[in-house]
Amino acid sequence: MTSPAHAHWQGKDLILHVYVQPRASRTEVSGLHDKGIKIRLKAAPVDGEANRQLSQFLAKCFAVAKSDIDLLKGETGRQKTLKIHQPNTMPDWLSELDL
Repeated sequence: MTSPAHAHWQGKDLILHVYVQPRASRTEVSGLHDKGIKIRLKAAPVDGEANRQLSQFLAKCFAVAKSDIDLLKGETGRQKTLKIHQPNTMPDWLSELDL
C-alpha cells in the first residue's frame, strides 16, 4: 500500500504528497498528478481556507482528528506534504490509486 512517490509510512504515521486544485465544484480525490495525489477542493486559496478544508477532508478520510493532520510542506503552494498521525482507517481511494 505504499509508494515513495505519493505516500509512505514513517513509523505509524502516513506521509502523503498531494497536489491541490482549489475552487473546484466539489471536494474529492481525482487521481494522481505528477508526484502527488490530486485533491480538488471547493475552497478558494484565500486566508488558509484551502488548507483548512484539506485538513478537514483528510481527517474525515482517515478517521482522525484535524489536529492529527500536520502540513509539513507547501503552506502557500499547490504541492503539499502532509503527515497523518496514526490513521484509524484507510480510504478506498488509496487502493484505487494503487498506492
